[in-house]
Amino acid sequence: MNSGHNLIPQHGGYRKLRSFQTAQLVYDATVIFCNRFIGSRSRTHDQMVQAARSGVQNIAEGSIASATLNKTELKLTSVARASLEELLLDYQDFLRQRGLRLWDKDAPEALRVRNKYKEFSDKSDNLDKPALPDRSGQSDKSGAADPYGISTALPEVAANTIICLINQASFLLGRQLQRLEQQFVEQGGFTERLYQSRIRHRNERSMK
Repeated sequence: MNSGHNLIPQHGGYRKLRSFQTAQLVYDATVIFCNRFIGSRSRTHDQMVQAARSGVQNIAEGSIASATLNKTELKLTSVARASLEELLLDYQDFLRQRGLRLWDKDAPEALRVRNKYKEFSDKSDNLDKPALPDRSGQSDKSGAADPYGISTALPEVAANTIICLINQASFLLGRQLQRLEQQFVEQGGFTERLYQSRIRHRNERSMK
């Protein structure tokens, strides 16, 4: 999907994005969580799963669209982040309505989740490098779809663990949006690049 030509820059490769990998963790964990703690016929069940799925799908779609539609990539990445923020509220409501504790960001339990995440993560600041294990093609039986033990955790632990992961994904998407905005300002969109390419081509022909 990638091309070395300046008109169509490198695009796709979303599976290597740290934001995508983390959002995928959130999605898998949310499916497990909702099947355990939210009634299958509840509207909340469907809304939470769809919000988590939207986070994953919009990152992927935006990455693919980046070849020719920079504004679309920005928009879809923003949608992904908004979907995860919506999901965050659902988990906070779950805890509040049941009188369960919401972990402080510096609570020992939250720190353990973040440390476990760091064990999987590449410490590089390059967002395009693989950060978490590639779990595509692996079955749930391998445990790859539930590395944080959501399937056996107590409700308070499960919800707070996923909240930690959502916050991490949202942070990464925020950095990704800043980078995309900077690239758009510096390089312009596809239409601008196409116009500039045509001008260069005409100038080259006129010089022959």
